[in-house]
Amino acid sequence: MAGKADDTLNIAWDVEVPNVNMYFDTSRNGVIIAHHVWDALIWRDPASGDFKPLLATAWNIVDDKTIELDIRQGVKFHNGDPMTADDVVYTYNYLAKPDNGILNRNYTSWIDKAEKIGDAKVRITAKNTNPLILLYMGEIGIYPQKYYEEVGPEGMGTKPVGTGPYKITEVDPGKRLVFEAFEDYYDSPKGQPKIKNIVQRTIPEMNTQVVELASGRLNWIWRVAQDQADRLTKSGRVEVINANTMRVGYMQLNAAKGPEDSPLRKQKVRQAINHAINLDGIVKNLVRGSSQVIHSACYPEQFGCTDDVRKYPYDPAKAKALLAEAGYPNGFSTVLYAYRDRSHNEAIMSDLAAVGIKAELRYGQYAATRDALRKGEVPIGSLTWGSNSIPDVDAILPVFFGGLPDDLSQDEEVQALLVEGKSTLDQDKRKAAYKKALQKIAEQAYWVPTWTYTTNYAISNDLDFKPTADEIPRFWTASWK
Repeated sequence: MAGKADDTLNIAWDVEVPNVNMYFDTSRNGVIIAHHVWDALIWRDPASGDFKPLLATAWNIVDDKTIELDIRQGVKFHNGDPMTADDVVYTYNYLAKPDNGILNRNYTSWIDKAEKIGDAKVRITAKNTNPLILLYMGEIGIYPQKYYEEVGPEGMGTKPVGTGPYKITEVDPGKRLVFEAFEDYYDSPKGQPKIKNIVQRTIPEMNTQVVELASGRLNWIWRVAQDQADRLTKSGRVEVINANTMRVGYMQLNAAKGPEDSPLRKQKVRQAINHAINLDGIVKNLVRGSSQVIHSACYPEQFGCTDDVRKYPYDPAKAKALLAEAGYPNGFSTVLYAYRDRSHNEAIMSDLAAVGIKAELRYGQYAATRDALRKGEVPIGSLTWGSNSIPDVDAILPVFFGGLPDDLSQDEEVQALLVEGKSTLDQDKRKAAYKKALQKIAEQAYWVPTWTYTTNYAISNDLDFKPTADEIPRFWTASWK
């Protein structure tokens, strides 16, 4: 049986973990495991968004490609070996090798080299300026040099060793993992684990997960469909938490591609579309949960995102006036492409029709919709973006406004501001550049930012668990009530 009585948190997810070695697995579940087993030099506090020391006690940004860090003393690996500056240098230089065979290169491809410049001091150099270096350093777990050289990638995948709050004591590939709170965990800013054991099982069928949770054999599941969540809530034995994710919805307005006589090329038409849609009503009545309306082209908690932009309150009369000023007093006909959330898009189309914009819905697969957008064939696209759960606007703004194939505005001023934000590690300069870019995007109404997307967590009534928008459950912060 699961739960409080034997201090064991029983969790399930539906996809097996192909490899527990964090650098040879790119899955979401692999990232979750890594955060529990391997600590990094830097930690991004999910509550504040601030970068804080972890296995490093301090760091100094020497220039936009060089960082020097003081390494924490007295930290032990799960096998009892001390963690030193040598382990840090070894890990970073191993990850920098082009022939190391690792799969997880999203966080490591920027590394040029690491050097030991003191007993407890290292210097890490990047190949090029990358604004996400601090963020990526928070994802790079430190491996024990001696142990890894002995067992290699395969051994680390069956008997992993890190410095994190939990150590893995059992690996049954594709079926089950057992974690145990690490007794010698240092005085970490992440906090100490409060639950002694975690047992993870792979259960592909959500219906089975729901039955096991309701019967007490599981304590935690996630991504539960709304109808199942409603049934679990009514049972009284389970708490359902509807929490925001980093995914946002948006309507992309083709301001620069496609026919030159397209109404979408006119700023007042794009502003009219923003005023025409009752986002608050759609969120309240259709999207529901804890979704929230957004006004800026980013997720609110991402670094560099700001709500200090021009806003477009629901105002059909204002929308009609702007259309008339733009030369469309009777509105116009257009096409809206979408790949999900049909009912939401039908509500949007109804609002547009009320001000004279008659939109035909083209509903299809994501890839086909994306390709049509890139070719400039789509006047209006209704889509979503999750930023790969990266809590920084660099994971969204350059994609849609940086001159890449998905950029339908081709605004050179915005593109220059994004280059400016990407060209330094100075966090204040980055914020200033991104704020100007977002304000220009909103003023020109290149997008209709819509709302945040949520997911359902279902947990035992006696479990205290707080989800975060990056969808990385941090079980070391969980506790029994």
